[in-house]
Amino acid sequence: MLTPWAEGIWTDTREAKFLGVETGTRMSVVRLSQGGLFVLSPVPLDDQTRRQIDALGEVRAVVAPSLFHHLSVAQWMAAYPKATFAACPGLEWKRTDLAFSGVLGDQPHPIWAQDLEQVYFSARRENELDFFHAPTRTLLVTDALLNLSTHPRPSTRFIAKLMKNDAPGTGWLEPVMVRDKKLARRQVDRMLAWDFDRIILAHGAPVESGGREVLRRAYAWL
Repeated sequence: MLTPWAEGIWTDTREAKFLGVETGTRMSVVRLSQGGLFVLSPVPLDDQTRRQIDALGEVRAVVAPSLFHHLSVAQWMAAYPKATFAACPGLEWKRTDLAFSGVLGDQPHPIWAQDLEQVYFSARRENELDFFHAPTRTLLVTDALLNLSTHPRPSTRFIAKLMKNDAPGTGWLEPVMVRDKKLARRQVDRMLAWDFDRIILAHGAPVESGGREVLRRAYAWL
């Protein structure tokens, strides 16, 4: 189910497993000021989801923002052939079966450049793309700031304890996923320069306030 997050932003939270662990996943949908929708981390496109999406407007752009967030892209390509489909760097090689319109870096595509800023968080092994929606002061992240500690499943919360993941981005996994600390520091600082207060996480409960402090604290070790 699409759920309103803020004016012009909706989310859809689904079950999803990674390496056998239920982590959940979350799609974000942003209404663009010039008309149409920007879809980030698309989830499976069932009939109900398509009806809700179509009721909001035309799908203009769909972004697969990390090397792990691509499983449902083919469904969206089939349903919305006129949309622009963009990938994080490296995904075009991982999914050669998908005809992406282009590969993203730090520069926003003209379709969403008036509404969203972005950082290519290349220091992470997932080649992640993160976005900032200034009108709602919202940061949208993908695999960064993982937070399994609030997951409704006890088994997932147990894994979070083993990982020492008790808040967004904490625990021993994050340093493993960062391959270049100096570069990561620069990229996190670029995000901290944005005036955001809230964060939509792909994996974990959204951050309703104090988001800049959450990001700063998560990467204080860099």
